[in-house]
Amino acid sequence: MRPLRAIEYARRHRHRFVAELKDFVRFPTVSSQAKHAADIDRCAVWLAGRLKRAGMGGVRVVPTGGHPLVYAASEKVPGRPTVLVYGHYDVQPADPLREWRSPPFLPEVRGQNLYGRGACDDKGQMFAHVIALESWLMTERALPVNVKCIFEGEEEIGSPNLSGFIDKNNRALRADVAVLSDTRMLAPDRPAISYAERGTLSIELEVQGPEQDLHSGNFGGAVHNPLQVVSDLLAGLHDASGRVAIPGFYRKVRLPANAERDYMARVGPSDEEIMRDARVSQAWGEPGFSLYERTTLRPALTLNGVAGGYQGPGVKAVIPARAVAKLSFRLVPDQDPREIENMFRRHIRRVSPSTVKTVIRASAFVNPVVLRRDHPAVRAAALAYRNAFGSAPVFLRSGGTIPVVGLFREKLEIPTVLMGFALPGDRMHAPNEKFHLPNFYKGTETCIHFLHEMSKASNGLSPAQISEGSLTYGH
Repeated sequence: MRPLRAIEYARRHRHRFVAELKDFVRFPTVSSQAKHAADIDRCAVWLAGRLKRAGMGGVRVVPTGGHPLVYAASEKVPGRPTVLVYGHYDVQPADPLREWRSPPFLPEVRGQNLYGRGACDDKGQMFAHVIALESWLMTERALPVNVKCIFEGEEEIGSPNLSGFIDKNNRALRADVAVLSDTRMLAPDRPAISYAERGTLSIELEVQGPEQDLHSGNFGGAVHNPLQVVSDLLAGLHDASGRVAIPGFYRKVRLPANAERDYMARVGPSDEEIMRDARVSQAWGEPGFSLYERTTLRPALTLNGVAGGYQGPGVKAVIPARAVAKLSFRLVPDQDPREIENMFRRHIRRVSPSTVKTVIRASAFVNPVVLRRDHPAVRAAALAYRNAFGSAPVFLRSGGTIPVVGLFREKLEIPTVLMGFALPGDRMHAPNEKFHLPNFYKGTETCIHFLHEMSKASNGLSPAQISEGSLTYGH
């Protein structure tokens, strides 16, 4: 079974696939906002129907304690490797809306790009796998390997219900390898396979003061302002050089080998490229490391938002009753997010003034991951990239976090191939997010080739048991 006819099918139907991707992006599947719960449910039903039309079997919309998952499985063929395809259909909030050139959930093609929230992260990249499955099934009536799909609606909020789903369905989800496309390439002609992800920890720090907002004329200078306190606390989290100032924070940080740093310097983005992608003229951060190293090899603490006091037009002379800051840690081997949470709590207790009360809420505990680059599935992905893009991929570290990678390793004992098609300038999580359509087309062909190469890589794998049980519903 060779991929030629599947590739021709994908090319012949490109116009339809772009139209369907636009339909997909129109669903405002913002998982962090309760008002979009019904939109997420509708999108899950749409996605399940799309998998059925692609020819997949066993398609289910699976309820969880939060937003639903979509599951599908191909007809089981003994002796062939099993690939677990993962993706997520939820998206980040579109704020600030005023910075979008076109409405975020009314996708628009401009030039060679499709603009819309989720076009790249992760609907477009995930949809490439759906098209690859259809292309095989509509031309060969079968897939070259066994395939199972998990598409979730909670990745952008830390996948809180995915772990329980995997626990309940461990046998049904058994596979040889997982693959996901939610990472970046270096450039349109420079594909990349990510082999490391930073871990993450999300923190909400609340400072509580008076029982209600106070008139700043009557009480200014007499009552400690929670907004001032939270600003002071945040200002003390980094030293003047950009290093995190929490005691013990770097104690377990693993220093990379010189050989890896040399490789990263050869194949990774330069400081100038990273600053250009960020649209800044001057860099900032921990000295002694390149910007690529700072964002991948080194940990970071980022302030994501601050709220407190009057936010409307004009002025309002108040001392706010409370102020809130949202922070995120990006962690590297061998940092443990639970340990970092405890360090943060101890630090805040030590430096907080007695005039206010501080409340800390932590979430999204994800460990950092480093993957094998010599695994047969990684070699299959490298060949697939070469066949579709005309050049071999480089191996990159990623500064982001994909919770499912660690979950698959821990609970299913399988590696995950990180085979992404996004570009550095695709503005994921930012206004005017886009997906470069040539990458969408070549990404689809890469997914087609990957399934073919995985069928040839079976000699290096121990085929998973493929008749091990059915999916469990409920939560």
